[in-house]
Amino acid sequence: MMTTILTLTYPQSDEQVIPASLTTPLSAAADLFEVADRCAALVSVLIETDDRASRTALCEGLLYALRQLRERCDAELPPHLIAQLIQGETLTSCMPDCWQETAPQVDYALALAQAILGGTLPASVEKELSGLLHDLVWLVNEFVKEPYITVH
Repeated sequence: MMTTILTLTYPQSDEQVIPASLTTPLSAAADLFEVADRCAALVSVLIETDDRASRTALCEGLLYALRQLRERCDAELPPHLIAQLIQGETLTSCMPDCWQETAPQVDYALALAQAILGGTLPASVEKELSGLLHDLVWLVNEFVKEPYITVH
């Protein structure tokens, strides 16, 4: 008779917690939408991660991606994005009228990520700010993709 011996497994390593696609550096050619999607993916994994080392790595990656997003807020859009942003029927924006500039929202997200990365906040505050960061990044991700260019 053969006996099965259960093997204890250890928590996943950081490499397994953070998907490989998120550890690959952003291409310098990544467009606004690709960078916004990377930010959303990173913050989604961050909110589900409890391990301090993984959270730090995710926050650092998110800060880098948010800085890239901030740079692209003021840059000329490539033609393929302009084609996607041409306004069809009038849609209600996901952002309130007072927040119709992308740059300040990205700056807010940067400040939240820096506060979380600092590691000095009480756990309950860090958790709440992580949730706020998640929601803000996803809102910005939706907002940058809203059609707004009118055809003349």
